[in-house]
Amino acid sequence: MHGDDERDGIAQRHIAWMRVALEAAAGSARSADVPVGAAVFDSSGKELARACNEREFAGDPTAHAEILALRHAAKVLGSWRLLGCTLVVTLEPCTMCAGAAVLARVGRVIYGAADPKAGAVGSVWDAVTDPRLNHRPEVVGGVLAAECGALLKQFFAARRH
Repeated sequence: MHGDDERDGIAQRHIAWMRVALEAAAGSARSADVPVGAAVFDSSGKELARACNEREFAGDPTAHAEILALRHAAKVLGSWRLLGCTLVVTLEPCTMCAGAAVLARVGRVIYGAADPKAGAVGSVWDAVTDPRLNHRPEVVGGVLAAECGALLKQFFAARRH
């Protein structure tokens, strides 16, 4: 029974963390950026950082939510090594962001909506589980996928009109 409670607790934690990433995604409304949000939590579950996409806002092709959240978390911890940390993102990371998660040594990547066009955590590529890499984070996909996907669909529908 304890094992089931533990799994339910972890699942509930993942949902709560994804809600933080969804809140971060709402920050993209100030610009024409795709509403993707990311958050980084330490091994105890404490939030270290959150960010939204800022490519349009900052004029920076690397200003994806994941990159910005990882940078801020590293500053908070005073180390680029984010050992034991969890990166939570509303959309499956691209190759750049998946690579950054590996290089930052995060322990886990949790994402909401899969990205069948550019996802690099299992959809198009799988940049985080390649056995040739020296670090492979755990991956949990599909957390609040419908909610995360709806946010993106609304954004792109509004842009088409």
